Amino acid sequence: MLEKWNERFSEEGYAYGKEPNGFFKEEIDKLKPGRLLLVAEGEGRNAVYAASKGWQVDAFDFSQAAKEKALKLAEEYNTTINYTVEDLSAFSPKEAYYDAAAIIYMHLPEELRQKVNGRIISALKAGGKLILEVFEKDQLEKNSGGPKDADLLYSLEDIVSEFTVLDFQQLSKEVIELNEGKYHQGEAVVIRFTGTRE
Repeated sequence: MLEKWNERFSEEGYAYGKEPNGFFKEEIDKLKPGRLLLVAEGEGRNAVYAASKGWQVDAFDFSQAAKEKALKLAEEYNTTINYTVEDLSAFSPKEAYYDAAAIIYMHLPEELRQKVNGRIISALKAGGKLILEVFEKDQLEKNSGGPKDADLLYSLEDIVSEFTVLDFQQLSKEVIELNEGKYHQGEAVVIRFTGTRE
């Protein structure tokens, strides 16, 4: 898995483009800048956008190639992010520290996903907001990106059970048109969720 992602992120250009994910941008723009946690952040498009808007960004991924691209992008946009390379199974952020966190297309085996999601929730301050966009299980029928393994995709029930402690603001399954770099192109089935820690 790591080899696959290092290879993808070592390609010329940005695999998912330089612009932030549309839903992430829409939601982060509603918030007053503070501390932001981004997990499985890849090449840094969301981190760099948020930093340019005044957020203090901590970003994580397990790919060194992703980090190098992200720091290059931050330099291009004349901004700064804190980017750490670590295995998500060892991921342990500060508790009750972040004003917001985002999960944008993080697709992991269920047991690891639940563990990581629990730690993300713990990392949010009271009132801290989670922003999530991921591929729903029906994405298997599409060719616009995402894993080709149903076990790595999400259902609405997964979101409800894994984020039940949050105060839900939005939870929807949507068919959208993706236009994010080389690997996210075309009609896609996604879940969009926002919630806050009480």
